[in-house]
Amino acid sequence: MSSSSMPILDLWIVLFLALGAVSIYYARHQPFPEYGSRFGWISLGFGLVFLISRSAPRETAILAPTVIAAIFGGLAVVYGVRHMVVTQRDVLVAPFGGILLCFGTLSLMTDAWSGMDQTSQIISFVAASVVILLEIYLAFRGLVVGVQGITWSKSGLRQVNRGLLEGPRGAISHFERSWDMDDQWLNAMSHAALAKIHQHLGDEAAHKEHVAELKAVGGWESVDSAWTEAISDGLAALTTAQQAPTASGDD
Repeated sequence: MSSSSMPILDLWIVLFLALGAVSIYYARHQPFPEYGSRFGWISLGFGLVFLISRSAPRETAILAPTVIAAIFGGLAVVYGVRHMVVTQRDVLVAPFGGILLCFGTLSLMTDAWSGMDQTSQIISFVAASVVILLEIYLAFRGLVVGVQGITWSKSGLRQVNRGLLEGPRGAISHFERSWDMDDQWLNAMSHAALAKIHQHLGDEAAHKEHVAELKAVGGWESVDSAWTEAISDGLAALTTAQQAPTASGDD
């Protein structure tokens, strides 16, 4: 492999591996960790493939990681923006994918810059500026603003349905992160869920505390009945699952 392409390929390997490792690490602290983890493992996969290719008998075309970064980064941005804006389940994939998109597209434009005429150079400069501004917005929206309270509520309900109530990844922990000073209806939903969960666990002190907090923001009437029914159904299913082994053991 030529000495000129070697450092560039190494930089791409470091970028893919670093983004993959950081994404997997931060995904563990997200309400829905599977999105960031999936992106991270794919990034690590690409990085490992290019790392192995360094020892291949045939030289790896330096255009390969550039094109993959641009394509994979673009797809990750589209996928991530959907889950950032529409489903509100993830804030990592879009900005991390945007980093790959920026490096990939800027590298492609740089390689082709000398062969462009003035008009093409202007179009490329405008396109590069748009991509960079998009990444700045995604980084601010995803990494600075961060996860919204409604996302923690959604993940809390999922943990209830999974039967995970306590612990750092339990429903209680998720609902306790879903406060929003601007949306009191969201706080009411969280207090209602926590009141029911603590009642289910037999913690009367915590149950009364959240009932009192719920009354301060409008009471049970301020919470959508569909929400309280969903929490109650999840807890009831958990109770049934816990009683089933006992009943079979009695037989």
